[in-house]
Amino acid sequence: MDRTRTFAVVLEPEEEGGFTVRVPALPEIVSYGKDEAEALAMAADAIRLVLEDDAARGEPPPASDASRIRQVTVTLAA
Repeated sequence: MDRTRTFAVVLEPEEEGGFTVRVPALPEIVSYGKDEAEALAMAADAIRLVLEDDAARGEPPPASDASRIRQVTVTLAA
């Protein structure tokens, strides 16, 4: 059984520095890191904890998340 899962994460820069990180497939996860690397590490830890908790309750692990996060820039009419 493959025990590897991939999830999209959203990093939101904070005015005071650092990033808030969210996991769209697991909306209960909201974390923070002082830089991108720490935010991603915090997300990985949170994902692991949620999946372990789900497994302890007998819930099957979710499938890997194939979401793609992109940015779209628009120009507003004056």
